[in-house]
Order: sequence, then structure tokens, then C-alpha cells
Amino acid sequence: MSPRVVRTVAGARRLRREAREAGRRVAFVPTMGALHEGHLALVRRARALGDEVWVSIFVNPTQFGPGEDYDRYPRDLEGDTRLLEREGVATVFAPAEREMYPEPPAVTVGFGGLEDVLCGASRPGHFAGVGLVVLKLFHIVEPDVAVFGQKDAQQAVLIRRLVADLDLPVRIEVAPTVREGDGLAMSSRNRYLGPEERAAAPALYRALQAGRRAVASGETGPAAVEAAMRAVLAAEPRLGVEYAACVDPRSLQPPAGIAGPVLLAVAARLGGARLIDNVLASPDGVHPETLSDLDRAGGFR
Repeated sequence: MSPRVVRTVAGARRLRREAREAGRRVAFVPTMGALHEGHLALVRRARALGDEVWVSIFVNPTQFGPGEDYDRYPRDLEGDTRLLEREGVATVFAPAEREMYPEPPAVTVGFGGLEDVLCGASRPGHFAGVGLVVLKLFHIVEPDVAVFGQKDAQQAVLIRRLVADLDLPVRIEVAPTVREGDGLAMSSRNRYLGPEERAAAPALYRALQAGRRAVASGETGPAAVEAAMRAVLAAEPRLGVEYAACVDPRSLQPPAGIAGPVLLAVAARLGGARLIDNVLASPDGVHPETLSDLDRAGGFR
């Protein structure tokens, strides 16, 4: 059965009320569309956690800065809906920009500095826009559980903090990054890559693997782990490296020393694309896949 495609806030709230009255648990996957296998893996994880799955498709203007790719970001609601139909999605919430922002928003969402590091350092205002739209979506959809991807680890850390600080009644589940056969993390922006750029892109994952090896071999200095990652990235001249970081997975700050799991994260520009990736690394060599796995192992409190 095709998903119900709802374009208005009022329509989404009506359908959510019906689901609640029927006692159905809603699992929610927020997206910007241009769906790929990584998104569909989130949908499948959501299906295991709820009675019905809702997916939002909204290219959120407030998280794009000047000169970024808002206007050219790929949009294909019809194709996305066909993919979601195959996954048994119940509802697709696909509002227009004016529906979500009838007026320019006056409210901003800050994260106490968590938004200013890693990707936030080069994308000022990005996570304020993410926080605002996710908060709006949570108020509209009122999901029981929401599923985010580990590939956007900083986003997941911030959304978890948003939910905790505001006592929002939604569980956040972080699902594993889905990769191509050569390790490249799946992303809607990968379609910006030409053939030579696509061949260079797996260097990000190779760098993360080098960082993992350094941590598992007993390296306790974050700077040394970062140097191991940078050495791999430097061998690929097409990459414009933004950062290669070894940070605490909660504070997103470099730890004084590596005594437990750390988040290794990289970002680079490649042609017309900005690519990000990350992994968790543990000194014992048993590396959690996601922040949620770290929770379940008792390593993230």
C-alpha cells in the first residue's frame, strides 16, 4: 500500500491523533529526501521499533549557509515515495517551506558550544537550523522513537542532548552507517562526485580505519591518532581536508588521554561535495558501531 503523503502540519497532526487513538507506536525517520540505501536502513530499523513508520522529506533551508547547496540539493519526492512504499512506510510528511516556516523564525536553538566544533566550525548556524527543524518535527509528529544515522554523529549527539535537556518524550536510536563496497559512507551528496572524485572518496574511511588501528594498538594521545588519520588523507591530493578529529563521544572535545571509546571523525571537500564520516574506536579493539551501541554497552552515560 502506498504511504499517505501529507503536506500540511494540520494533516500530519490529524493522522498522528488517529494513530494514537488506535494505540499505534510511531517510529520516525527525518530526512531531506534524495533517499538511498542508507536512509532505507534507517527505515528498516524504525520498522523494528514501532507499529508504523513515518518519514519526513523536507530540505530545511535554515541549516544551509550562504553559498551552500540548498538550491541544487537533489529533490525527488515521487521517486522517494516509491522507495518508501516498498519498505511499508505508513506516512510521508513532505511539507513545503512555507508550511514549515510561514514567517522567518525568530526562535533559535543553541547547544552550549557543542554546535561550534567539528562540522559546526566551518558551517556556522548549521546546527542551530538542524535543532530548530528537528524540534518542530518532533512537536508535529510526536514520535515514540526517532531514528538517526551514525554517519551524522555530531547531529546525533546534539539531538540526544536536545531531547534530554527539554525532556522530550521520544527515544533516540542511532543506526549504523551504511557503506559502499569500498567503504565510502552512503550520502545523497555522493551524486555530486565525478568518476575520479568517486575513486578518491574512500580515503576518508581508510583514514578512520588507520585511526582505529592506532587506538587499538595502545595509542593514548588524541593528537597522535589524528596524525595517523591525516597521513592517509594527505596521500589523496584531491581532498581538501577540513578536519581529522579524535574526540570524546559526548562532549565532542579531545580527551586528555584515550582510556575508553572515542569518536574519530573526518570531513573533506572533494570537487563539488563536502563529505563527512566517522567511527567509534575503543582501546580494547571491540569497536561499537553507534552511539546507541555505546549506550547499551554502558559506555555513554
